[in-house]
Amino acid sequence: MARRIHRKQDEETTYWLSYSDMMAGLLLTFVLIIAVTMLRARVQYDEKESQLLGKEQELIIQSDALKDERALVASQQELLDEQAKVLATQQAALDEQEARIVSQAEDLRRQNELLDELQKLMGEQQAKLDNIIGVRSDLIEALRAEFENSNVHIAVDEKTGAITFDSSILFEYNASELKPSGEQFLKEFLPRYVSILLGPEYREYISEIIIEGHTDNEGTYIYNLDLSQERAYSVAEYCLSDDSGILNKSTLERLREVVSCTGRSYSDPILDDKGKVDQEASRRVEFLFRLKDEEMIREMIEILSGDAES
Repeated sequence: MARRIHRKQDEETTYWLSYSDMMAGLLLTFVLIIAVTMLRARVQYDEKESQLLGKEQELIIQSDALKDERALVASQQELLDEQAKVLATQQAALDEQEARIVSQAEDLRRQNELLDELQKLMGEQQAKLDNIIGVRSDLIEALRAEFENSNVHIAVDEKTGAITFDSSILFEYNASELKPSGEQFLKEFLPRYVSILLGPEYREYISEIIIEGHTDNEGTYIYNLDLSQERAYSVAEYCLSDDSGILNKSTLERLREVVSCTGRSYSDPILDDKGKVDQEASRRVEFLFRLKDEEMIREMIEILSGDAES
């Protein structure tokens, strides 16, 4: 009985020892597994850490490269900005130049239009001038033919048609009252002169008939101015008087509409061949005529000539 109990105890003790060994083996196995796992994990961790270090170094290199690229891009952007500014400035200059060209083209167009108008006006005025020149030439020729073989001795200017006669025929020296011989001379001269200028062929062209008195240069200018004016006035007074009987009433009225008189003192003397004042020739009375629009056309031609030169 005791042996049986003892045997039983031994069996139980053996059982628990076997169980303990088994558990210890399992524990050791787990420890080994855990150790191996931890070792592998450590190895993997080290590998991952090494990989991460490599990646970090690569990222640092890439970051440095990216910074360099960003710096290059920034530099290129600054260069582009400067080029854009230059292009903008050049574009502004081109726009300004284009505007100037457009303005100049418009000015040129207006100037061409003005030039065309001026040329047209010049043509019209030239036609009028040619007509006036033709009328003046015909008038001068008619006056020359009228007095060429007459008893009235006068000089007809071939360029202007001015008629000049010695004041000694009309006045005494330093006097302004007409002499009888002067009155007789005007009676012979005036009707023939007026018949041409105020005749039907030319009267529409006559704007003015001027009686001018001239003196020599002896004495003061004012004294001679008064004398020349008084002489011109005496001639006009006799020619336009109702009592003179030189002209009929209708002709006299037409003459009064266009005649004027003035004194020139010694401002327009006659010179001799040596360039000295011919005292006797300078003492004279002149009859001049002015055609309608003649002065206006002369001034217009001068203006147009100045514009053409500009």
